[in-house]
Amino acid sequence: MSESEKWKKINKSKEERPKVQEYKNWKELPPIPISLPIEGNMGTTGDWRTFRPIIDQENCNKCGFCWMYCPEGVIEKKEDGHFEIDLLYCKGCGICAKECPTKNIEMIRESDIKDG
Repeated sequence: MSESEKWKKINKSKEERPKVQEYKNWKELPPIPISLPIEGNMGTTGDWRTFRPIIDQENCNKCGFCWMYCPEGVIEKKEDGHFEIDLLYCKGCGICAKECPTKNIEMIRESDIKDG
C-alpha cells in the first residue's frame, strides 16, 4: 500500500501518518484537517490567542462542522459525541464559530475570561 493510500485510510495516531502528503488535486484530500497540533519551535500556539471559542455543550447538536472546518485540527470528538477544543493549540481564528450552523460557539475575548 502506498503512503497516499495509507493516509486516505485516515490513520488514528500521529506516528502512523506520513510526514509529507502529496495530492494531485483537491479530490484526493482526506476529510480531516491536514494540519495537526504539535509543539512548534516557539512552544504551543494557543498562548497568543486574542479570542477563545467557547462551545455551548448543552445546545450543541454534535454535527461536527467545527471539527471539519478547524484549520488547525485542534477540535476532538469525545466519546459522548460532543466536541472539545484543545486550547493549548487553538489560535482563536473563529472559523469554528462562523461555521457552526446552530451558533453554539461563541468567541470570547481572552481578557474577559476569568479562569485563572
